[in-house]
Amino acid sequence: MLEESLLPSRNRTHALAMAGSATTCHPRGSGLGPAPGVKPAQAKISRRARTRGVELVEFSLTLLPFLALITALISICWGIFAKSALQYAVKVGVRQGIVIDKVAANGADLTSLVKNIVVKNSFGFLKDASLVHVHYYQPPTGSGSTVTDVSSCVAGSSTPPCSPTLPGNYPGNIMVVSVDGYSLNPLIVRILSWNKSDKSASSLSVSSADLIEPLDPGDIAALGTAP
Repeated sequence: MLEESLLPSRNRTHALAMAGSATTCHPRGSGLGPAPGVKPAQAKISRRARTRGVELVEFSLTLLPFLALITALISICWGIFAKSALQYAVKVGVRQGIVIDKVAANGADLTSLVKNIVVKNSFGFLKDASLVHVHYYQPPTGSGSTVTDVSSCVAGSSTPPCSPTLPGNYPGNIMVVSVDGYSLNPLIVRILSWNKSDKSASSLSVSSADLIEPLDPGDIAALGTAP
């Protein structure tokens, strides 16, 4: 107090003004404080509104690629599952069909039994056996030869390439079970662009083959109508 009283009145007034300006509070994070006429609360609300606008724009730009990626992944997984189910069905049909004899057939023909086995094991994808085909082939007889389609060779048929004693399902022949041209509808619509989508069905075909197990000629089941 003594020192202040010793200062000239002009200098003392200037020192008090500087001390008052040094103790002025400013909003945290701002070197100069809000703009003239703008309250701190209004400045915070303005910054929050601008942030929301930026987030909305970013979301709009990433939404379409995200949806396209999700629909593509779902479509791929759906197709893989469907084809795996059909492949399993024809594999089971072949595995059981090559060992069915006359007793196991119980009066039914082999081709119809195999088709029913495929439909039963298709996880509900096949409603009937219209797309299931069963072919029988005679293995190559020598070097350079190819398989011979004997699907129409029933017992007693002598029309080439058939032999009366060698039906199409004769032991050692090849049984090929297939599902051809199955139309798989998409699980969801596939998004390709802003104004383009795809909901067309996909076509699936699967097959499986094996040699018919050795059987006594008298125990061979009736061939039926193949394929």
